[in-house]
Amino acid sequence: MAELILVRHGQANSSARDAESYDRLSDLGQQQATWLGDWLRQTNPHFDRVYSGALNRQKSTVEAMGYEDILEVDDRWNELDYFGLSKAMEAEHGLSFPEKPDDFAEHAPQLFRAWFEGRISEQQETFFAFETRVREALLDAAEPGGRALIVTSAGVISALTRQVLGLDTDGMFKIALHTANSSIHRIEVIGGVPYLNGFNGMAHLAHPTRAHARTYV
Repeated sequence: MAELILVRHGQANSSARDAESYDRLSDLGQQQATWLGDWLRQTNPHFDRVYSGALNRQKSTVEAMGYEDILEVDDRWNELDYFGLSKAMEAEHGLSFPEKPDDFAEHAPQLFRAWFEGRISEQQETFFAFETRVREALLDAAEPGGRALIVTSAGVISALTRQVLGLDTDGMFKIALHTANSSIHRIEVIGGVPYLNGFNGMAHLAHPTRAHARTYV
């Protein structure tokens, strides 16, 4: 059996309109990750392995949590290319990129459906290829057994949750939109079968003085 603790990275540059500008933690994102690392060390600090994707915001979250010494970088944990897909979606179907955070609730389901249905021709990665790589990364991380920490992104977490629970793409985007920065998600793999054992844990942000740090964008 393996227990996998998936963590969404801390808040990134939420005002960005391209992937490069987005890929850095905000000051609040650094603080969220530090609080999470402190909480883990106070509760159940041991991990047999620690992984993250190759993105700056993911690796910076591991560093702020204090687990960089045993970090293994695996780019299969990288986020889907939301900015690239959005640019192609706008060019091919006229759907403009969101101007405000609240606009993602309307934008994301249209984008995900078009991606799932293969209606976006200019893309670096198909929906099927994305889900395949994250599923393989999950099973490889689980194969040695024990307990692993994995710092990744909302799209990856929502794709894995969709597969584990058998959700449709509408379910996937609802999960992606409500996956909090620095939140914890638990998956147990037993006999090669993954089971969801916890979603969107934010115990490290539970105190009322940290209410402002419960962010989603």
